[in-house]
Amino acid sequence: MSDSYLDLRRKLTERDRSLHEKVVSLEQAAALVKDGETVGIGGSTLSRTPMAMVWALIRARKKRLTCARGITSSEGDWLFGSGACDHMITSWFSQGIVWGVSKVMRHYTEQGLARFDEWSHMAMGMRFRAGAMGVPFLPMRSMLGSDVVRQRPEVREMECPFTGDKLLLVPALNPDVALIHVQRCDAYGNAQMDGLQFLDIDLAMAATRVILTTERIVSNGQIRRVPDQTKIPFFAVEAVVEVPFGCAPHECSGVNEPLFKHMDYYTSLVNKEPVKGMAEYLDRYVYGPKSWTEYLNLLGLDHLLEAAKGGRSVSNA
Repeated sequence: MSDSYLDLRRKLTERDRSLHEKVVSLEQAAALVKDGETVGIGGSTLSRTPMAMVWALIRARKKRLTCARGITSSEGDWLFGSGACDHMITSWFSQGIVWGVSKVMRHYTEQGLARFDEWSHMAMGMRFRAGAMGVPFLPMRSMLGSDVVRQRPEVREMECPFTGDKLLLVPALNPDVALIHVQRCDAYGNAQMDGLQFLDIDLAMAATRVILTTERIVSNGQIRRVPDQTKIPFFAVEAVVEVPFGCAPHECSGVNEPLFKHMDYYTSLVNKEPVKGMAEYLDRYVYGPKSWTEYLNLLGLDHLLEAAKGGRSVSNA
């Protein structure tokens, strides 16, 4: 283990582990993220994306962020198009299976305006897992023999000392800050998630700081009644923001389905003109609204209620 990684682990152990309230506004949470930091993004593709925090970071005019996520969707377009992020680490960068590969991503990477580091799905999970475990790397077989390995000078090959098999070593990924959206948490940051957890638990433990957005803040007593559902502990969390429909237009399990009509509109706009369309969208939906509530109003109450009805029907099935 290198001295630099030991320094990183020491920073993690120096987290403030005291039990105190951490509720802040979106704007206050965005101020905790510094230009040039590495930001881990929770959820996966259109699922439980912390869109409200991404929205707040762009409005705060953050720059030179390196963003890492298991599977990146339209939030990656927002980050590239706004100039907030110039380096994306992910296994897949698309607006969604329905809409295909992101033309915004293609423009920014092909023109050399931003960097896209591609890993396998397994590798992203293993990198966050190594970071959460406090080890500098983990061995795996995924990507061996693939062209992805040729694109990744960070990896190393080794012979297993027990079996003699060839293994690939992937480096730990420890973001400066993680942005994670959950269905509920208390004011201290004890978070519970419904549905798929994706890479979020490892991401939370690998990051130096965690900013939670949540559909609702509940009492600590409610959290304690079902302690087995608490997936992210308070001592890993720096800030909590209550932001209903905080994933819109993406989905949040049990809360709302994706706003497909809005996504159809968005992709038709940016796929036709990746630069001009993206600028038009950001001006109207990100920079224009005075608050997240006003942003939701722009998405349309009827559309939002329809998505919420669908989300509830899935959770009650």
